[in-house]
Amino acid sequence: MSDMRKTPWSGRFEHTPGAFQQHFGASLAVDRRLYAEDIAGSVAHARMLAKQGIVTSGDAAAIEEGLLGILKDIEGGAFVFDESDEDVHMAIELELTRRIGDAGKRIHTGRSRNDQVATDMRLHAKREAVRLTDAVVRIRETLLGLAAEHMAVVMPGYTHVQRAQPVLLSHHLLAYAWMLARDAQRLRHAYEAADVLPLGSAALAGTTFPIDRDAVARELGFSAVSANSLDAVSDRDFLVDLVYACTLGMVHLSRLSEELVLWSSSEFGFITLDDAWASGSSIMPQKKNPDFAELVRGKSGRAVGDLVSLLVMLKGLPLAYNKDMQEDKEPAFDAIDTYADALEAMCGMLSTMRVNAERMREAAHGGFMAATDLADYLATRGVPFREAHEVVGKLVLACERDGRTLQDLTLAELQSASSAFAEDALGAVDIDAVVARRDTAGGTAPGRVAEQLAAARAALEADADWLTSHGLTDD
Repeated sequence: MSDMRKTPWSGRFEHTPGAFQQHFGASLAVDRRLYAEDIAGSVAHARMLAKQGIVTSGDAAAIEEGLLGILKDIEGGAFVFDESDEDVHMAIELELTRRIGDAGKRIHTGRSRNDQVATDMRLHAKREAVRLTDAVVRIRETLLGLAAEHMAVVMPGYTHVQRAQPVLLSHHLLAYAWMLARDAQRLRHAYEAADVLPLGSAALAGTTFPIDRDAVARELGFSAVSANSLDAVSDRDFLVDLVYACTLGMVHLSRLSEELVLWSSSEFGFITLDDAWASGSSIMPQKKNPDFAELVRGKSGRAVGDLVSLLVMLKGLPLAYNKDMQEDKEPAFDAIDTYADALEAMCGMLSTMRVNAERMREAAHGGFMAATDLADYLATRGVPFREAHEVVGKLVLACERDGRTLQDLTLAELQSASSAFAEDALGAVDIDAVVARRDTAGGTAPGRVAEQLAAARAALEADADWLTSHGLTDD
């Protein structure tokens, strides 16, 4: 035998792994963050074993006391993980046995690391889905607050990053609030997908011991037990759901980051980022760079990579458990942490930035953004829209050549382009009127944006209520 420490399967093997094999096969450095979930699952399992008469009540009590002592030491910083332990599950079980003796060896009765790992990951996914939903709720609160504060601010709306039609800034901000509302829905779906207990499936076929899976599910807060033991130990769909929610959430934050980068430039000047959320240049004293927005935008690539990594890891696996699945944790944890940090950074940038309303309004007068309304004006007076489009296009071309705006045109100049223009045509190019005429459901008219804001607040309150019902409070 090697002089390396014994493994849990030493009875079958004549040689234990060498240093490289241990390093290559270990996951403790990554999965040690699952310690609380692992201990909670083991405590619930021990209580059930005692209730079913599979272990004695004395052994179960010793197991629980030992596990809670380990938990206290880990959280207090007194516990030192042994890097020669393969993973967090074995690290805790081996330490438990060192502390309480043979009773600790009975904790693994009726379970496998396969269903133990799956249980830990589902508990962790549920907890993180709640935490991320809370962060999404907070940033939506910030967006809704900004929308309410700047309800009347007019700004250019863009297509192809070219000025298109004027909109309210509040309407623009609410577009992101709705994206984030969908992100919260995806996180809630990921929570529901994870809310199934696999413990009791053992390695792949179930166990011969008379366990009570429903009792364990109730104690751990799962709404159901898995229906198929093979599927239970090899299922990581719930993790893909969570990482997908993080990835698409990062894509949305990346889009918003791009807006902040553009808006804070001197060419736009729509916002001023707080100094705490910007940085300077090592060589150019005048620079104020939107580094945190750029970092959020850049880190979205990490989340995309994490999702791809997880999907590729799963794509060719036969049933049931395979060691490949040890690689589910690093991309999942990275996507979760990246998204959580990005949400905090974005919330900080939005809550402290200054809106330059006058600059936005000034920009809304450029780019001939009332052109569509001028064409619509002609169409309402019987001019075929395609003909109206051509008439206004020629007016825009003339204004471009002369360095003028549509608002600079006189009634006589309009009527020289089309006799259908009447005295009220000048009102068709008024920027506030252009915005107010978008009075369809979901449009940018002030009344419609007020309705939208109320609906967004109701959706936000529903998600806040969901958080409360799942144990998250402001405390």
